[in-house]
Amino acid sequence: MTLTTEPRRPAARSGSTPRPVPSGPPPLAPGAVPGLGHAPALLRDPLGFLGSLARHGGVVRIRLGPRTVCVVTDARLVHTLLVALAHDCPRGAVQDTLRTAFGDGLLMSEGRAHRDRRRIVQPAFGQDRMGDYLAVMHRVAEERAASWRSGQVVDVAKEMNHLALDIVTRTLFDARLDEESALAFHRALPDMVKGQIVQSLYPHPALARLPLPVNRRFAAAVRVLNRVVDQAVDAPARPEDSGAAGGAGDTGATGGCPFAGGPDRTLPGLLRAATDPATGRPLTEADVRSEAITMFGAGTETVSTTLTWLIDELLRHPLVEERVLAELDEHLPAGTVPTPEALARLTYTRSVAQEVVRLHAPNAFLMRTARVPVELGPYRIPAGTELLYSLTAVHRDPRLHPEPLRFRPDRWRSDDAAAGSGPAADGGPAGSGRQAFLPFGAGKHKCIGEAFAWAELIVAAAAILRRWRPTAVAGARAHEVVWTTVQAQGLRVRLAPRAGRTPQGTQAPRSEAVPGRHDTPGRHDPRDTPGTHRTGPRVAPGALAARAARTATVPRPAGPTRAASGPPPGPAAHRSPGELRAAATRHDDWMLGHGLLTPADLPRYHANTLPELIGHAYPRAHGAGLDLLIDVLGWFTLLDDRFDGPPGRSPSEARRLIEPLLAVPAGGPARAAVPNDPPLLRSWQELWQRQCATMSPAWRERSAAEWRACLETFLTESRHRAARTVPDLPETVRLRRHASCLYPFMNILERVQGAEAPARLHADPGLHTLRAHTADAATLINDLCSLEREERQPVAAFNTVLTLQRVRGCTRRAAIRAVRARIARLQEESTELRHRLGLRHPAGQWYLDGTRELVDGVRVWAGTSHRYRPGAR
Repeated sequence: MTLTTEPRRPAARSGSTPRPVPSGPPPLAPGAVPGLGHAPALLRDPLGFLGSLARHGGVVRIRLGPRTVCVVTDARLVHTLLVALAHDCPRGAVQDTLRTAFGDGLLMSEGRAHRDRRRIVQPAFGQDRMGDYLAVMHRVAEERAASWRSGQVVDVAKEMNHLALDIVTRTLFDARLDEESALAFHRALPDMVKGQIVQSLYPHPALARLPLPVNRRFAAAVRVLNRVVDQAVDAPARPEDSGAAGGAGDTGATGGCPFAGGPDRTLPGLLRAATDPATGRPLTEADVRSEAITMFGAGTETVSTTLTWLIDELLRHPLVEERVLAELDEHLPAGTVPTPEALARLTYTRSVAQEVVRLHAPNAFLMRTARVPVELGPYRIPAGTELLYSLTAVHRDPRLHPEPLRFRPDRWRSDDAAAGSGPAADGGPAGSGRQAFLPFGAGKHKCIGEAFAWAELIVAAAAILRRWRPTAVAGARAHEVVWTTVQAQGLRVRLAPRAGRTPQGTQAPRSEAVPGRHDTPGRHDPRDTPGTHRTGPRVAPGALAARAARTATVPRPAGPTRAASGPPPGPAAHRSPGELRAAATRHDDWMLGHGLLTPADLPRYHANTLPELIGHAYPRAHGAGLDLLIDVLGWFTLLDDRFDGPPGRSPSEARRLIEPLLAVPAGGPARAAVPNDPPLLRSWQELWQRQCATMSPAWRERSAAEWRACLETFLTESRHRAARTVPDLPETVRLRRHASCLYPFMNILERVQGAEAPARLHADPGLHTLRAHTADAATLINDLCSLEREERQPVAAFNTVLTLQRVRGCTRRAAIRAVRARIARLQEESTELRHRLGLRHPAGQWYLDGTRELVDGVRVWAGTSHRYRPGAR
C-alpha cells in the first residue's frame, strides 16, 4: 500500500469570495465507499483528494473506515487551529505514533511539558550560535560537493539525505557518523514514515501491535534510528573539527566549531546540564535521546527533500539558476564562509527557497484532536474529533497563490510588489497569501529550528551550484511520493564542472534536453540565410502575383546568427529607407499569406505605419531580424484590435481565443500547424519558432513567461468589461505594463542583435527596474496618443489618463499633466539607471541603449502615426 502521486495538483478553486456556510456539522465530502469511506481516494491520490475538498467548505468531514475526520482546508482556519486552538486541540494520531516509538520529546509533547522542553532546547538555536553553525554547514557542504567527480551520475535524493544528515550531526552533536550508520539511517527512514501514516489510519490502536509486515518494518526502523542516534549522542568530540587549522570553514582559533566552549555547547550537553522545571531533577538519558531523535528526523528528511526539489526546479528554470548564481557571486563570493549578514543579502536566493518550500511543502498532512468542543469558523467541533490539515494543499490554493503550480520566485519579492507587478498587485503572498505560508507551522508549536533550516538549505545549495552544473538524466526527473511528507524521488543528474560558464555569465547549453521544452540549441532560423524566403501557408498565386514579382527581385539580407554564449554585438550601421520599405513589402506578403489580412484590408492596415514604428525603435535591426520585429508587431496589433469587438466583452470568447495562444510558448512538444487552425494561432506558432531559433533555454523561459503575462491581460480586461468593473490605479498600471507587449519586445531585441545580454545584467535588480520603467514610459506615451479614440469607445478603456480622472476626481487636463510628468520622471530615472548599469555591466551597454531607443521610437511614431486618428480602424 503506497501513497504516490505523480502530477502536482492544486487545491480546487472555490471562487474569489467564500460562500456562506450554514452552522452545524461540517459538510460530508462526496464519494465515500461503503465500509471504507474516503480511504481509497486518500491512498490513491492524497494531494489531489485533499486539494479537492476546498470546494466543499473550509472544514469538510471525511470517513476513513469507521472513523470520521474533519479536514481543515481554509488557510485562516488552519492558522486558528495552530494558534488560537493550540491548547484545546493537541497533536493527533500521526504524531502519537512517533510518541510511542521515541518518547515525549519536543516534537510530541504538549502543554507545560512542551513549554518547559522548548525553553531548554531554545539556546541551541539562538542567534549567538548561528555564525558558528554556518561555518560548519559550509565546510560540510563543500566537502560533500568536492567528493563528486565530473561526469558522475548521482541520485540527488540520496546525496541530499547524506548531506543533511552530516550537517545535523556535525553542527548539533559535534560528531560524525560512519558510512554504514548513515546508510542504515536512510534505509530506515522510508519504513518509519510509511509505518507512521499506516498506523495513524488504523481504526483501533491495537492493530499497531499485530505482526503485520508494515508494523514489523516500522519497529525495525525505530531500532535502527535509535541506534544511530545513540552513536551521535555518545560520540566524543572530534579534535579535527575544533582545531585551529580550519580549512575552508576556519573562523579563527576555534576552527568554526560551535562547541569549542565545551561539551555543554552541544545539544546533548545542553540537555544533560539542564533540569526538568516540573521536578527539579536532571533530564534522563531517555529525555536526551528523545530530543536527539526529534532533531535528526526534523532536520534531515524535510531539508534533504527540499534540497532535491530545489535542484529539480533549477533544472527546469535555468534563468532562475543564473540569477541565483549571480547573486551568490555578488554577496557570497566563492570560498567565503557565510555569515548571517551575508545570507540576509541573498534576497533573490531566499525567494527561490521560499517558492520551493511553498510548491513542495514537506508536510503532506498533519493532525490535531479536539480535546474539548471548539468553534472552528462557522462550525462547532465536538470533543474527540480528529482534525487533519494539509500544508501542501494550503500552499497550492489558487485563491492565495495565483497560478499555484507555476514556479514563480518573484511572487516573494517585495520590490516587485512595490512596483505594482508582484505579489501585492496580483493577490499573491504579499497579501493574504504570505499569512498562509506555514511550512514551519505556527503558534507555540512552530518549528524551533526554522532559521537553522533556511540557513542549511541556502548554504548547501550555494556549495553545490558553485561547483557543479547538474544536467538531468533523460527519464529521471523528480516525482512526488507522498507519505506524511511529500518526498522527491527519481531525480538523477550528471555533473559537469561549473567552470564551463562563459565569461559573460551565460550558461552553456545543457547536453541533455529538459523534457517539456523546445530545446533546439544550434538550430538556425531559415530566415537568417541570405537569399531564402520564409516558409508558411500562402494565398493563391493570383492574389499575390504582382506583389511577388516585385519582391522576388529584392535580395533577403542575412540575419545575425548567435552562438550559445557569443560576444555582444558590435555597432551596426543604420538602415537605408529602401531596406525598411522592402521589409514592409515582405510583411504585407506574410500577413496575406497567413490569412491575417486580405488585399482589401491593406490600405486601412497601412495607416498603422507599424514598419515605421519598428524603424524608429530598432534603428540597427536588419534583414531577418527586422522582418521578425515587424511581423510580431503586426500580429499583436491585429490581436489587440480583435478585443475591440466581442472577445473584449465576453470572457468565454476571450478564453477561446487566448488559451490556444498561451499553449504555444508554454512548453511541451511542438505541434505543427494544421490547415484548420485559426490564422492567429497558425501565424503565432510560426512566430514563436522564429523568436526562439538559436536562443538559449534561459532566454526562451524568460520570453515565454513574459508573453504569457502579456496575453493573460486580455483575459483580465475582458472579465472587467463583462462585469462592468474598472480596475484601480495600481491594477491599471500592471495591466498596461504587460498589455503593451514591451517586455517581449525587449527580449526580441536580443534575438535580432544576434546575442544575449550578460546573465549577470539580467540578474541585476537595477535592470528589472529599468525594464519596468521602459515599459511604463512607452505605454504612457501610447495612452496619451490613444486617449481621444478610447474616450469614444462604448466599453471601458484601460487608459491611465482615464483611470487618473476617475480615481483622483481630477480634470482631463490635470490627468494628462500628471501622466506627462510621470513620463519625464521615468525617463530621468532610466537615464541614471542606464549609467549605473553600464558601469557594472559594460558588456551589456548595447542592450541598455536598446531600451532607450525603444522609448524614443515609440515617442516619434506616436506623434506621426494615423493609427489613433478617427476612422483608422
